[in-house]
Amino acid sequence: MRESLSVNIRAMSRNRAEQVGYYRFLENQNVSVSELVRSAADHCQQQVAGRHVLAISDSSEINLQAQAKHLKPEDVGVVGNHRDIGFFVHPTLVADAESGFPLGLSAIQRWHRDPKRPDKHQRHYPQLPIEEKESYKWLRSAEDSRVPLMAGDAVCVTHVGDRESDIYEEWVRVPDAHTHLLVRACRNRRLHDKSTMLYETLAQQPVEGTYAVEVLADPRGHRESREAWLAVRFTPVTLRRPRKVDAHDYPELVSLYAVEAKEVTPPAGVKPIHWRLLTTHPVTTVEQALQVIQWYRWRWQIEQFFALLKRVGLDLESTRLESVKAIERLTILALMVTLRLLQLKTGRADESLSASVTFSEPQQQCLEQLMPTLQGRTRKQQNPFSPGSLPWATWLIARLGGWSGYRSQPPPGIRTLSQGLRKFEAIFEGWSLAQSSVVCT
Repeated sequence: MRESLSVNIRAMSRNRAEQVGYYRFLENQNVSVSELVRSAADHCQQQVAGRHVLAISDSSEINLQAQAKHLKPEDVGVVGNHRDIGFFVHPTLVADAESGFPLGLSAIQRWHRDPKRPDKHQRHYPQLPIEEKESYKWLRSAEDSRVPLMAGDAVCVTHVGDRESDIYEEWVRVPDAHTHLLVRACRNRRLHDKSTMLYETLAQQPVEGTYAVEVLADPRGHRESREAWLAVRFTPVTLRRPRKVDAHDYPELVSLYAVEAKEVTPPAGVKPIHWRLLTTHPVTTVEQALQVIQWYRWRWQIEQFFALLKRVGLDLESTRLESVKAIERLTILALMVTLRLLQLKTGRADESLSASVTFSEPQQQCLEQLMPTLQGRTRKQQNPFSPGSLPWATWLIARLGGWSGYRSQPPPGIRTLSQGLRKFEAIFEGWSLAQSSVVCT
């Protein structure tokens, strides 16, 4: 899968025997999903030593409705619309807090919803303890990530979540001396010793500074790229415990810092950027506020990660496997391949990153021998990056994928990198055979 960048078993297989082997592996009941998850966490553990890392979590559904007639009936659940069959994944993507570069996956959860389960009103959902709610996934991500990140000697961990993870219980149970939280506020919460709520209190703070950010285009939302100017406010806040949270288990107050970034002059007809962030990190200066905003902006990495997994990259939902359990195993493997694509895209300009992050030593040797055939005669067509760096390798992969190599052109996208990787893996296989002293005829 890593070599073919595909979840299609036929595309991955070089012959019938290999194809059968893949099917047997994925269908084998002795192949534990938990062991595959542990393998991903072990790989992540090796990358985090001495770093402050961001643990970015989010959920995505794997919709298998298009394959419904091929699936066996056992272990079939429904996804968000409560009609289509499939399951959910909730990975935790670990990134370097200084550069935003993705390092690995510290935790992966998966589950499906019972199509016959009662609705929230029938289950008295607000009164349920957090452990019996689906939103417990946020706390569990932090718990599952603690072992690999601490064993890997990460110096600090900041868990980053979108509005869905704004949960009072998380503010109480997750932070410790080495663990912080950064969450986009979802609820206009009650504050201690203030007559105003959270949102109003933030809006009343003076603007401490403005700065520009580049907003990427989003074809799904019909959004064009633009430069946005954000006004920044911040203040310490003390949240009061929600009435629905059990007073016996959780304290009445939690002290945090709130940061607001609001676009001041949005284009006509465009919804302005407006982020209200809550964090356990101290925020008493503009520099600290801007750092918190940057950390939150890197949450976008996991959105790109899911796009690679399901659409422009591996197209996981098109798999023709007949067992949901087998598809779950395939998904865990696909997540690791998706990580490789994301690393190439993210690190394509950072020369401090080594090519060894993604490519083995023999693969780097193969790339070095390919380089003369991928460069042009003029200076503008030469690889501008230091040999052995990740951008150097990414430039060559992009050229294999059809990118022109000119700096005046937009940087290579995911489709180009995917095509280049597929072509490179085919070349590398032949190159490896040529290096062998044994030739089979």
